[in-house]
Amino acid sequence: MKQRSFIFIILAGILWGTSGIFVEFLAPYGFTSLQMTFFRSVVSFISMLIFALVHDRKLLKVKLKDIVMFAFSGLAFFGTASCYYFSMQATSVSTAVVLMYTAPVLVMIFSVAFLGEKLTPLKTISVLCMIVGCGLVSGIIGGLKFDIFGIAIGFLSGISYSAYNIFTKIEMRRGGNPLSATMYCFLFSTVISFFTCKPQTIAGNIAASPAVTLPLIIALGIFTCILPYLLYTIALKNLPAGTASALSIVEPMAATIFSVVLFNEAMSVASIIGIILILGAVYLLSKNEA
Repeated sequence: MKQRSFIFIILAGILWGTSGIFVEFLAPYGFTSLQMTFFRSVVSFISMLIFALVHDRKLLKVKLKDIVMFAFSGLAFFGTASCYYFSMQATSVSTAVVLMYTAPVLVMIFSVAFLGEKLTPLKTISVLCMIVGCGLVSGIIGGLKFDIFGIAIGFLSGISYSAYNIFTKIEMRRGGNPLSATMYCFLFSTVISFFTCKPQTIAGNIAASPAVTLPLIIALGIFTCILPYLLYTIALKNLPAGTASALSIVEPMAATIFSVVLFNEAMSVASIIGIILILGAVYLLSKNEA
């Protein structure tokens, strides 16, 4: 089970690595970071709802005490995505990725403090390798586009991401269904983002080029949200929150590879070293959890 969970987390990281692609494609059509968060949330919620209605209506049933936890998870999801997208536009994709992935350190600390997990030397070394590798892969070392507000928002995305990990882990420990937890997380994020994204401007932006924007919006929700978050939530049943968050840091590696393949960006020696560090850290964590 743990081996499958490791695979799920890595796949989730790769899918999250496509986020920058969609942001780069959608931003020229006038969509804001809050609107992109709304797209992710609503597409994912509708997809999950259809699945529940067709295949398993029991997923719609939740305990009243779980609603509060779902609401917090939805708020954390909203904060993660909105701040992440804004940071991408204010600084750069690579900088935003690095700033969000301060989360593994925060999750490790929170998990040790509140969830009773042990912070082993091997985990500490693995996370440090991942942070250094993340900096090298993204180009933050020597290539940081300085924007104080954008950087602050980027760190806030990391805090929100770590909070999502903790809330989801608590729900899984209570015996919650990962599919139900994910669906209601998307529901609350949809509600929150709807009231903050200026929905009156969305229709006009879509109408300007529907053949391009609609497929991108749907793909944004499916490939950067519903699939990776489902994989991630399921994996949390068998992995500590800190380890799961650390493993998903393969996102910057994936984002770098996508940029090289799709946008013909050159890969520096630093990026290659960073990829090796990240893969080495993943291997160390997998040995630690074996």
